[in-house]
Amino acid sequence: MPALLSRIRVLDLSRVFAGPFASQMLADFGADVIKVERPRVGDETRYHGERVRDGEGRETDVTAAFASMNRGKRSVTVDISRPEGQDIIRALAARSDVLIENFKAGELARYGLDYASLQAVNPRLIYCSITGFGQTGPRSGEPGYDLVFQAMSGVMSITGHPDGEPGAGPLRVGYSVSDITASYHAVVAILGALYAREAGVCSGQHIDVALLDTQIAAASHVAMQYLLTGVQPARLGSGSHFMAPYQVFQCSDHPLVILCGNDAQFRSLAKALGREDLAADLRCATNPQRLRHREWLAQEIQALVGTRPRAEWLEVFRGAGVPCAPIYDFAQAFDDPQVRHRNLVMSMPFGPTGSLPMIANPLRFSGTSPVYERPPPGLGEHTEEVCTNLLGMPPERIAALRREGIV
Repeated sequence: MPALLSRIRVLDLSRVFAGPFASQMLADFGADVIKVERPRVGDETRYHGERVRDGEGRETDVTAAFASMNRGKRSVTVDISRPEGQDIIRALAARSDVLIENFKAGELARYGLDYASLQAVNPRLIYCSITGFGQTGPRSGEPGYDLVFQAMSGVMSITGHPDGEPGAGPLRVGYSVSDITASYHAVVAILGALYAREAGVCSGQHIDVALLDTQIAAASHVAMQYLLTGVQPARLGSGSHFMAPYQVFQCSDHPLVILCGNDAQFRSLAKALGREDLAADLRCATNPQRLRHREWLAQEIQALVGTRPRAEWLEVFRGAGVPCAPIYDFAQAFDDPQVRHRNLVMSMPFGPTGSLPMIANPLRFSGTSPVYERPPPGLGEHTEEVCTNLLGMPPERIAALRREGIV
């Protein structure tokens, strides 16, 4: 099947998580993504996490973090602090549809690589800046990392055990949620800008994505409840501010989650538990009432669930149409029949090891297909290819730039 973005070229000046994850999504859609890295150093994620080892046990320059968000790209090394390197970036930008960068606000202007400068080179360029605090505001020049925005967005204030319980206190979400949230917003914005350009609504434009903004927006209904009531949502552990029951319960051997999204599901739960009297209890008649009495209700359910093993309860609840699930580790998650059926783990050819397991793009299209043609690249692996085929540089010029440390 054809790819969504087979005629689109993306110049990726970003590194670490938010920008590279976004550009990988565009690469999966078929875009030609050229990743620009620092000579001899590369993207910081080449040093984050376990390194992939070759067939003889030697470390490569690809780590778990780098591999997770850099497939499908061509890596070139360019020193953008040097005028010759800046000329290369301008030449690449002139031949690109999209540029993604996550330098601190205003930093690329020092090199003549800001939006205004590159728009003069390519008026159709869609220039996406992803930063911690955005391009404007009192903190726009500061660096930012996921933990900062989990903290500042309010997300950590609602994540963790309730006050008074063992281990109470704010907790971070277990992965870089702010980076990934910003990535998806960036992809949506880029696709919208590409459509607007093709529709003649506008030519190129500058997209300003801030991790703080997108993480606050992603708090969505919980943040909206605060705006409407002025009441800070409490930390509820695995519980919900909007539905009850909706939490972890401990079976006689393992935990599971049980949730009821509506009153009919709660009646099914009560029947499956052999406690139809709960459905008739006025304290459980509607979701708002169950929320008011959540602690009492949870105790009633726990007393029953704790008497039997998880496998039995899963069979009972699933048969009754009650939403429930075991709590998996990653080994169990990847081994689940549904996950295997959806082919969420795939393998790509990878020179040093022969193959590399990867998490597949989660989107499914009926008329197009994700593209998995390039494994995560080695540092500068495609410098000569891009300089020769795209920029028309003669071999002697590339060799001179390499000697001078510019590429």
